[in-house]
Amino acid sequence: MPRIPELTTRQAGWFTRLFYKAIKRQYGAVLEPAGVTAHHTGLLLGMSVSEAAVHVAARALPASVRELAVYRVSTRIGCSWCVDFGTMLQRNQGLDIERLRHIDDYETSPSFSELDRLVIAYADAMTEQPMRVTDEQVAELDRRLGHKAMVELTYMIGLENSRTRFNHALGITDQGFTSGEACRVPTP
Repeated sequence: MPRIPELTTRQAGWFTRLFYKAIKRQYGAVLEPAGVTAHHTGLLLGMSVSEAAVHVAARALPASVRELAVYRVSTRIGCSWCVDFGTMLQRNQGLDIERLRHIDDYETSPSFSELDRLVIAYADAMTEQPMRVTDEQVAELDRRLGHKAMVELTYMIGLENSRTRFNHALGITDQGFTSGEACRVPTP
């Protein structure tokens, strides 16, 4: 249960009720982060516009690479909601979710390509406190992906750091989108 309760439909204003209806149509339920954010209608609007824009714009990377980086951040920070939701998104996109079970062994697991390993290591480096991104990491990924995809990768990792830290701080946990398919999130 979140540390701040979700705003109920009964408590919500017209915009939030409309937003809840749209999100339920898309995902079958109100997403808990949105339900908590709904206490601040301006931020709910800003978040929804931003997320929609990112969803439309983030197309330079292959979905499997982008979603793997985002998923890795979720597991590193320990956001069970993000792991659950991210697994569902990957499953719905037809991506290989079985490999997610091996993400902690990515350096040696045959489930991951050389590019996957570089992306996961970069996500780890960006998520560490303090960050430990190196010039060599950026140069190698930029050489393989190109400037546009490298900017997208970095943005998506940074965005997921923000999402997961928000959810984790407010106690937003697994919502049950994958019914146990998600990897177990390590306890920090």
